[in-house]
Amino acid sequence: MSGPRRQRLLQNLAAFAAGAATVLAFAPFGFWLLAPLGLAVLFFLWRDARHRRAFVLGWWYGAGLLGFGLFWLRVSLAEFGGIPLPLAVIAALALSLALSLFPAIAGAVCAGLSPGGGWRRSAFAAPAAWVLVEWLRQWVLTGLPWLQLGYSQIDGPLGGIAPLAGVLGVTLSVALVAGWLAALAGRDGPRTLGVSVMLLVFAAALFRLHHWTEPAGERFSAALLQGNVPQDEKWLEGNLMPTINRYLEMTEAHAHHRLIVWPEAAVPAMADDVNHLLLEPLQQFATARGTTVLMGILFYEEENDAFFTSMLALDAQRARYDKRHLVPFGEYFPLGFLWKDALRGLATIGEDFTPGSAPTPLLQVGPWPVAASVCYEVLFGEETRQALPEAQFLVNVSNDGWFGDSLGPHQHLEIARMRALESGRWLLRATNTGITAVINASGRVTDRLPQFRRGVLEAEVEPRSGATPYVRWGEWPVLGLMLLLGLWARYGPGRKAGARAG
Repeated sequence: MSGPRRQRLLQNLAAFAAGAATVLAFAPFGFWLLAPLGLAVLFFLWRDARHRRAFVLGWWYGAGLLGFGLFWLRVSLAEFGGIPLPLAVIAALALSLALSLFPAIAGAVCAGLSPGGGWRRSAFAAPAAWVLVEWLRQWVLTGLPWLQLGYSQIDGPLGGIAPLAGVLGVTLSVALVAGWLAALAGRDGPRTLGVSVMLLVFAAALFRLHHWTEPAGERFSAALLQGNVPQDEKWLEGNLMPTINRYLEMTEAHAHHRLIVWPEAAVPAMADDVNHLLLEPLQQFATARGTTVLMGILFYEEENDAFFTSMLALDAQRARYDKRHLVPFGEYFPLGFLWKDALRGLATIGEDFTPGSAPTPLLQVGPWPVAASVCYEVLFGEETRQALPEAQFLVNVSNDGWFGDSLGPHQHLEIARMRALESGRWLLRATNTGITAVINASGRVTDRLPQFRRGVLEAEVEPRSGATPYVRWGEWPVLGLMLLLGLWARYGPGRKAGARAG
């Protein structure tokens, strides 16, 4: 093997290893420092690469990060989708490799912003390009921002940026630290970049100490139910009444709480089919006890031939929120004529759901306005933000039984924690098999239930009011800073005349 080919191979392997190591920055591992360090390796490799070479290096980094970080998707495909395990593994890897095109595109954009290469590409162009593609990943093809690097910092000092600029702002902070480290490693970057790294980390840590919101009334008690009905048994004939009885027993035993939350699609039936059997008696029970029962349940509207996955609040009134952001292949089938029959096992009921049409995810639960999200929706901070600052706390119901005993439920909980930190609100998360948890306004888990066990999580919850800077301004400051970094990299003074071949 010639010298240049061997060098390119070693660079590809270094990018892949850096991406794979970055998975350890996320839950359940939590080695948050690996995120900026792993990204710094990629940015260093990009510093003098031409467009095509930077594209390839970005793809290899993405293959390591997403290939290992999303490998748990094989569980859903094989165990519940009815796909043979070898094909499930291939499908999960294929999706990961396709998503790796995003960091690959970032590499090409980085090279285009800074044709001269050198430390300025690492310090300015690379962070701008990275944040651009992470922003695109939030909405292109309905969006899949799983493993966005900002989530890995939920327990690190850079997480303090979240109330100011959301997870995208935290991602930008990670990228800036990585870029400045890469510039310093090149030995041609100014030493002031090292000071900048320390100042950014120190400032972010200080922001963690500030309370952006304030209590809005007295605390109330809540009970989160985790029925632990196995996903492969949930919809079997004969399991309806045992499942209903399981949740009713837990509800009756904890009716002294002001709020009781059932998980997503807790009852394996349509709401109309169990209205007289369950919903009406449960509403009467909740009203008599002075509590509110909030449950995930499915609806079918015959006049529109439409299915909805919803959250229903039962007390003296009924309030309903229909999930607006659906999961591709789980709740609807893009180009379904190609694969709907083959992948029907992945869907909750085997049919397409209809997205809700509410302008905001705001749901009235007893006396409180609540920001509601069903499962996958918690990935999208800008959608949660639409219910703020009116909402006084957040509720997420989910069914992570689809993920089995994998990294998926831990990563999902980490994402939910970021929503609490961004908004300065408590978040209640009820799931079927775990991880059921209570998260405070600082994004800390105050209590949780173990996975794959039936149980009830009891907590004192604090409603809050006020708006964090992120709630007020959203992602616009981050996008503006990204643009400034890109312009500085492209047109700023001191650019090199040309880049070395790569």
